[in-house]
Amino acid sequence: MKSFKLASLVGSAMVACSIGSGAWAGTNTGSLSVTSSVAQSCIVSTTLALAFGPYDPTAASALPGTGSVSLKCTKGSSAITIDLDAGGHASGSQRRMLGGTSGDFLNYGITQPATTTPWTSCAGSTVWGSTVGGSVYTPSGVTWSAAAAQAFTVCGSVPAVQNVSADGSYTDTVIVTVNF
Repeated sequence: MKSFKLASLVGSAMVACSIGSGAWAGTNTGSLSVTSSVAQSCIVSTTLALAFGPYDPTAASALPGTGSVSLKCTKGSSAITIDLDAGGHASGSQRRMLGGTSGDFLNYGITQPATTTPWTSCAGSTVWGSTVGGSVYTPSGVTWSAAAAQAFTVCGSVPAVQNVSADGSYTDTVIVTVNF
């Protein structure tokens, strides 16, 4: 009887050692596919107001102003266009700012920059906006990045000698649409 107990103890010890030693009956491997897709995307990241400053209705020359629109687009994006609507107070194809207390309208225009690259001068004369008889702006030569915004100059002008009241402020809001 004593020999039977000894054999049981030895067998139990062998099982305990094989469990603790990390011995496996076998191994196998497989692969896990990982996928995603990146769609072209653009956002208007910031805008700087088109600021004209004080307007003198008796001045003989137009009042220029500049602002900017900044976009972030997916790396390698192409066929990007930027459109500006007529604003909230337009009459036909004429953009207008509304006087805060007088109710008068101050006409203004927005033109595209002289070239299609970011931060260019306001020497251009093409009206910016498909809803006001102009066209969309198509940037070129731009290295798009979702991490770094590209800024485009918005050029504006308030025509001279408009019959408007002195008012604390004339304002309008223009919606920027990015097509991609």
